[in-house]
Amino acid sequence: MSIEGKHLFTSESVAEGHPDKICDQISDAILDDLISQDSKSRVACETLVTTGLVLIAGEITSRGYCEFQKVVRNTVKEIGYTRAKYGFDYKTCSVISSIHEQSADIARGIDKTESREQGAGDQGLMFGYACRETEELMPMPIMLAHKLVKRLSQVRKEEILTFLRPDGKSQVTVEYESDTPKRVEAIVIAAQHNLQVKMSDLREDIETLVVKQIITPEMLDKNTKIYINETGRFEQGGPLADTGITGRKIIVDTYGGVGSHGGGCFSGKDPSKVDRSGSYMARYIAKNLVAAGIADKLEIQIAYAIGVAHPVSLMIDSYGTAKISEDKIKDLIRSHFDLRPKKMIEVLKLLRPIYKKTACYGHFGRNEKEFTWEKTDKAEALKKDAGL
Repeated sequence: MSIEGKHLFTSESVAEGHPDKICDQISDAILDDLISQDSKSRVACETLVTTGLVLIAGEITSRGYCEFQKVVRNTVKEIGYTRAKYGFDYKTCSVISSIHEQSADIARGIDKTESREQGAGDQGLMFGYACRETEELMPMPIMLAHKLVKRLSQVRKEEILTFLRPDGKSQVTVEYESDTPKRVEAIVIAAQHNLQVKMSDLREDIETLVVKQIITPEMLDKNTKIYINETGRFEQGGPLADTGITGRKIIVDTYGGVGSHGGGCFSGKDPSKVDRSGSYMARYIAKNLVAAGIADKLEIQIAYAIGVAHPVSLMIDSYGTAKISEDKIKDLIRSHFDLRPKKMIEVLKLLRPIYKKTACYGHFGRNEKEFTWEKTDKAEALKKDAGL
């Protein structure tokens, strides 16, 4: 249901040096390494980081061979933990792995045989969402939050702001009138920094070179509140200050708290897991339907049973914005999109090493070529069949 009148909505994002995001990137880097050698690799890889330690665990069945030490250290280096004084260092951190093969019982349900097509890798429910708030057809709060931490990373890596370190977080509150974003109410940024910087300089530089480079002037006014490093210091960050675990930022990864979430994370999972492929397909469907003008806002739920190819349910919610009946929208989905795991993988070209890039700054609302589920190539056909 849409909210009438003025209201506020807030979403957050985290930088690539945040401990949980380090874990997501390591898990997906391992997936990429294996899928580049064997596209049918079965990977369920979890990572934990803490002071001086990276622990990898999970189930992997692949004809490829992953040099875990190399993949982990390269990923940590690329993120920016390159010196011991940062509290975490790619050269000196310990890397421990505890990996075994995927359960044969699970594999029986996934693998295609002469008598049965490829089934879902697990039971579960997946959601997809799209709306007209931004050009990416995403909710505005999460898109702005992602862009802020991405800009933080950019000014750090390009040494525009040399005092920055890899960890950081953002939060954006948008004021709406009904479904229309009108202004930004509040911006929160926490940026890890070195010992020498003055807090007044840090706040001024981040407001000028990060906030005002991302938030357009028409969304800011004299009442917009900007909070930058409000505790006063953020010198200790990353795994030194906080334990990280794969899959602990699922709301950051999706729609920032707008709509629903099925509960399963994405990172470290090969596309036979419908937690990932089903969620990507649900976004693909929702985005194309909104791009076609069939609805201004749309949420889709797909649910699966392990070992079964076809979904057990399909639900849509257009929040009262649909131009045709929701029953007709379901018919359009069934006629234009094949929701069997094998077909979703084929259509979205998911058997490629594309996943590390998804592990930070959101899985949705991206325009890079790897993000095939962001294409709107079905929109015109859907619009025609809908009679619009």
